[in-house]
Amino acid sequence: MEEAKEFWKRWYFWATGSRPEPVMKKAGMIRDHISGVMAYFTYRITSTVAEGMNSKIATIQKMAYGFRNKEHFETEIYFHCGNLQLYPEVH
Repeated sequence: MEEAKEFWKRWYFWATGSRPEPVMKKAGMIRDHISGVMAYFTYRITSTVAEGMNSKIATIQKMAYGFRNKEHFETEIYFHCGNLQLYPEVH
């Protein structure tokens, strides 16, 4: 993890000293999330599963404008994100 921190410091110094505005904006965005980036080097896991789940829930939420109450919305989330086996297992 120390190597990653040193690389980050060198890269950030370069990126913030460069002229292109998009590079400087990305450097700031990464700086704001650096704890999560560095956590990868400690735990070797990412948040991709959670991000995928959030994306599914956002899609369900867009479709949920017709639901009459929150319970229907929750049921829809469990249905789509719960990996339910709806068909009997065939042997």
